[in-house]
Amino acid sequence: MKKTNETQQWGIRSVSFWMTLLIALGIIFIGARFIISPNAGATGFGIPLTSNSDLPFGRIKGIRDIFSGVVLLPLLMLRMRKATAWVFTSAMIVPATDFLIVLSTNGSSDLTHLLIHGLTVVYMAVTSFLLFKS
Repeated sequence: MKKTNETQQWGIRSVSFWMTLLIALGIIFIGARFIISPNAGATGFGIPLTSNSDLPFGRIKGIRDIFSGVVLLPLLMLRMRKATAWVFTSAMIVPATDFLIVLSTNGSSDLTHLLIHGLTVVYMAVTSFLLFKS
C-alpha cells in the first residue's frame, strides 16, 4: 500500500511519456524536413510552395517545428510530468490551426491532410489527458 506522501515516479514506464516523446521526435523530424527540403515539407503539410521565393517560409516553419519538439525534451528527461502536460496541451493549438489553415486553403476535399492534422489533435488530446491523470 502506498503512503499519501509517497511521490509517484513518471518516466519511461509511462505510456504518456512515450506518446509525448513520439510527438516531440516526430515534429523535430518534420521541422528538419522543412529546412532540408522545404518543397517536400510543404507538400507533406498540405499546402505546396508555389515558387522559390516561398522557400524561406518553409525554413521558418521548419525551425519553429524543431523548437516545438525540442522544448519538450528537457521536460521529459527531467521527468517533469505536470510541466510536460501544460506545455504539451498548449502546443495542441499548432495542429488545430494547421487543420484550419489547410481547410481554408484547400477546402474539405483535401481529406488526407485534414485527417493528418485532425488526428494529431486527437492524439495530443488523449496524451494530454493521460499526462494530467494522476
